Amino acid sequence: MEKKSVEVAKERKSLRLRQIRPVFHAKTKSEDEGVLNKALIKQAWKTGVLNLSGKGLAHVPDNVWNLSGSIDFEDENESRYCMDKRKSTEDEWWTRQNLVELNLSSNSLVTISTNIQNLEDLTNLNLSNNLLNELPAQIGSLRKLTHLYLNSNKLDRLPVEFFKLQDLRVLDLSHNNFEDAHSDFVDLVMLENFDFSHNKLKSIPNGIGFLVRLTSLNLSFNNLEELPSDIVNIRSLIKLNIMNNDLKNLPEFMGELRKMEFLYSQNNKISDIPSFVGCNALKEIHLGNNSITAVTDEFCQSLPQLKVLSLKDNKITELSNEIILLRSLSSLDVSNNLLEQLPSSLSMLSHLSNLQVDGNPLKTLRRDIVQCGTARILKSLRTERVAEKPIAKLSEVCEDFPDKYEMERHKALNLSLKELVDVPESVFRDAVQAQVSCVNLSHNKLESIPDGIKAMSSIITELDVSVNLLKSLPDFLSQFSHIHYLNMSNNLIEDFPESLGLLNTIREINIASNRLTSIPPCIYQLTMLEILQASGNQIEAIDASEQGLGALKKLATLDLSNNSIEILPPILGNMKQIKNLQVTGNKFRHPRHQILMKGTYSILSYLRDRISE
Repeated sequence: MEKKSVEVAKERKSLRLRQIRPVFHAKTKSEDEGVLNKALIKQAWKTGVLNLSGKGLAHVPDNVWNLSGSIDFEDENESRYCMDKRKSTEDEWWTRQNLVELNLSSNSLVTISTNIQNLEDLTNLNLSNNLLNELPAQIGSLRKLTHLYLNSNKLDRLPVEFFKLQDLRVLDLSHNNFEDAHSDFVDLVMLENFDFSHNKLKSIPNGIGFLVRLTSLNLSFNNLEELPSDIVNIRSLIKLNIMNNDLKNLPEFMGELRKMEFLYSQNNKISDIPSFVGCNALKEIHLGNNSITAVTDEFCQSLPQLKVLSLKDNKITELSNEIILLRSLSSLDVSNNLLEQLPSSLSMLSHLSNLQVDGNPLKTLRRDIVQCGTARILKSLRTERVAEKPIAKLSEVCEDFPDKYEMERHKALNLSLKELVDVPESVFRDAVQAQVSCVNLSHNKLESIPDGIKAMSSIITELDVSVNLLKSLPDFLSQFSHIHYLNMSNNLIEDFPESLGLLNTIREINIASNRLTSIPPCIYQLTMLEILQASGNQIEAIDASEQGLGALKKLATLDLSNNSIEILPPILGNMKQIKNLQVTGNKFRHPRHQILMKGTYSILSYLRDRISE
C-alpha cells in the first residue's frame, strides 16, 4: 500500500513538471491569442488604440484584424458578461471605435497577415523592433496611414503597393537591410519626416526633390557616395543628417535650402565646403572627420545666424580672417587639424564661448594657454590683435570706419579694439542706411554710449559695449525695440536706469564685472530674459521672490559667481526652469562646496529642501 502511494506521488509530480512551462520558450499561436484579453479589447473599443508592444508575440492575434466585429471570449464568464443585457450598452458594436492606432513594436513577429487590409481606418502603425523581412502587399490598402514605424527589422525591400500610402507624414525605415531605395519613394509627396538611416544604401533616386514637405531627412550610416542634385529642391527642409557615409562632396547649390537649420555631415570624405549663400537660417554645421583643407571667405560671409561650427579632425591649414563675420558663433571646434596660427579676429566674436583648438601644431599660442581654455585663448588673441594693428585715434579714424557698402554686406558695425573715445554720428547714419542690426563697440575707451546710436533704435538687435569705461547708461537705450542681446560687461557701472525695464524683447544680458552691489530692479521686468550673467560684481543679496528673480519665468542661465552674496535664499530652488546656475566664489557657507560642484540640479534640490526649515 505504501509502495503504491509513492508511485502515485511520483506520477503527480511528473504531471506537474510537464505542466510547468519554462520562461524562455517558443510561444505557440494559442498563447499569443491569449495575450489579447478582454481588458485590452474593451479599451481598444473605447479609444481606437491598441497597444501590444513588448508582449513577446511571435504571431499577431487573429482578433486584432477584426477588432470591431464580434469576438468570442475564451472564458465562459467573460462571454456571459458581454452577452448580459443588463450590462451597459457601451460594448455594443455600434458604440465601438474603429482601430486608428496599433502598436506591435518590440515583439518577435516574422510576418504580418494579409488581413491587415481590414484596418482601413488605421492612421498610426508601429511595427518597429521585430524580425520582419517582408511586408504583405495588402499594406497598400491602409490609405489613411500617416505614421508608420518599421525601424529595427530585417527588411530589404517593400512591395510596390506600399507606395500607394500617399498620406504618410512620418516614415521610419532605419536599422534595416535596404541596399537600394525604390524609385517610387518620390510618390510619397506628403512626407514630413523620413528616417532611412542605418541601412546599406548606395544611392538615393533622383526625384527626391519632389518631397517638398520634408522638414527632417535622415540618411546617416549608409554607404552613399553622392546625393542627388535635386535634394536642394526640398525647400522646407530644416534638419538634414547625412553623417557616416562615403560622400566626397555636397550638392553645389546648398543655398537653395533656405529653411535648413541643422546640417550633420561628419564622418564622410568631403574635401570642399560648398557655398551656403542663402542659408540664412542655418544654426549648426557639423563637418568633422572629413578631408577639408580650407575655410573660405565666401563661407564666412554667408552664415549670419550660425551658432555651432564643428570642423574637427580635418586637414585645415588656415582659417580665414573673415570668420569674424560669423557674428552669432558660440561654439567653434577646429581641433585635430593642421593649423599653425589662429586669426586674431576670433577674439572679436562676442558670443564665442566654446573654442576647441587642441591637436593643432600652433606656433603663435603656447600649449599652456590652449590648456587654460576658451577665455584665455581669446584674451591672448586680443592682445595679438592690438599689437599687430596701430591704434586708431578719433582724429584719424574716419577713414578706418567701415563704409556703408561694407556694412550692408555684413549687416554689422564692428568698431572693436580701436581705443575710441567717441564715434561720429555719420557712422551711425550710414549704418541705418545699411540696415545694420549688430553693433560692436567693445574694447575701447568710451565713457558713454555715443548719442548717434539713437538713430538705430528701431533696427538694432545686438549691442556689445563691453570692456569700456562706462559709468552709467543712457535712458534712450529703452527705445531699442528689437534688441535681444546686450553686453555691458567689464565697465564701471554702479546702477541701471529704471527705463531699461521696457526692453521686453531682450533674451540675453551680460552685466558681469561692473560695480553693482545688487541686481538692478529693472532687470526683473525683462520677462523674456533667458540668460543673465552678473558675475564679478559686488552683489550682496539676491531677491528670489515673485517681484525679483521669480518674475523671470524663462530664465535658463543665471551666473552670480564671484560676488559678495552672504545668503543663498532657499526660495531660489523653486526656479526649476534654470538649467545652469553658477554661484561659486561668494561668501555664503551653505550649500557647501561639495554640493556646488555637483551642479545646478543638486543646488536647486538642496535649496528646495531648506524652504520648510
